[in-house]
Amino acid sequence: MTSELRTAPPLTSDTAFLLARANANSLATAHAALADHGLRVRSYTVLALAAAEERRTQRNIADLLRLDPSQVVALVDDLQRRGLVTREPDPADRRAKVVVATTEGRRLHATAADAAHDAARELLTPLDDTERELLRDLLHRLAFPT
Repeated sequence: MTSELRTAPPLTSDTAFLLARANANSLATAHAALADHGLRVRSYTVLALAAAEERRTQRNIADLLRLDPSQVVALVDDLQRRGLVTREPDPADRRAKVVVATTEGRRLHATAADAAHDAARELLTPLDDTERELLRDLLHRLAFPT
């Protein structure tokens, strides 16, 4: 960060700006780490959800990621074209589709997850272990308020 930005009083005391700046840094680091796997953060996130034990509909994924459902459809379409996910009828609502990772999708997710975790660890090197855990806990409380 340039010294001008570090000392800009309206920005360094603005929590929303700091969160946005940290998010931009995080996205750039993650995109670079995922590029070798042919993924970007959003497609990786959808693949991770599809590879999880809990099955989610496209609507559930859109709600969780706070994306417009049409954006999730496009992400799932791309992953499906690549043979990484399938759409299956939701047993609870046949009109809805659950997104499920294929064997190849699970394999790619596992290797991409290692790269994403390494990138996150690198991004958080200015923090010690206690600070990393505190940051994760605080972000979780902001992301999922009760």
